[in-house]
Amino acid sequence: MDFQRFRVSPGDRVLDMGCGAGRHAFELYRRGAHVVAFDQDAGELSGVDKMFGAMRLEGQVPEDATAETVQGDALDLPFPDDHFDAIVASEVLEHIPDDMRAMRELLRVLKPGGRLAVTVPSWLPERVCWALSEDYHTAPGGHVRIYTRAELEAKLKSVGFRVGGHHHAHGLHAPYWWIKCAVGVDNDGNPLAKAYHQILVWDIMKRPLATRLAERVMNPLIGKSVVVYFAKPAAPDAPAAPAKETVDAV
Repeated sequence: MDFQRFRVSPGDRVLDMGCGAGRHAFELYRRGAHVVAFDQDAGELSGVDKMFGAMRLEGQVPEDATAETVQGDALDLPFPDDHFDAIVASEVLEHIPDDMRAMRELLRVLKPGGRLAVTVPSWLPERVCWALSEDYHTAPGGHVRIYTRAELEAKLKSVGFRVGGHHHAHGLHAPYWWIKCAVGVDNDGNPLAKAYHQILVWDIMKRPLATRLAERVMNPLIGKSVVVYFAKPAAPDAPAAPAKETVDAV
């Protein structure tokens, strides 16, 4: 996501819902937030918790920042109403059969005026993956739907969010997944898939100008993910208390 558009300030309470391996949670922690990394997978959370500890020991995070992991169900978030200043839900809603219930839970635990960033697979790259491989989308815990951006925005608007813009990301990643789907999703030894994966790792580690420029061109066309920003409407101003009448002394 673009942290120029999704601003997180030190001290903000931020939920990474469906954190997976923790990529966004780690960046939020570095920015000084009070981070809750939430997921259903205890194994993933164990790795995230260890990384939180390592980041603290290596001095990568501000002194006042905090981070914790919480295991649970996206359909019944174990947090009070109006609890978080911001929420990230990255590449998770496409896995949840009852996505509307999950969206209502996100609205419930977000403070009025709070921000939500959602990413899901983009429609066109995802359609190609589904066409190339049945295993890609039928494996347990896999994707149960392909969103259009209009559908995603309409669903979140219907539960009470306001839409605040969008962009695409990971244009370099779409061809990799097309290759994987064509040769076999679990065929990690395929030479072409291995070679492309090395390019992606090089790009992530080095961020060379050539790949950054290439991805800037590719993102609007075949970006693997679409990122949409939302906000929870601010609470209406409380009505002013009636003025007390004064009575002149007789």
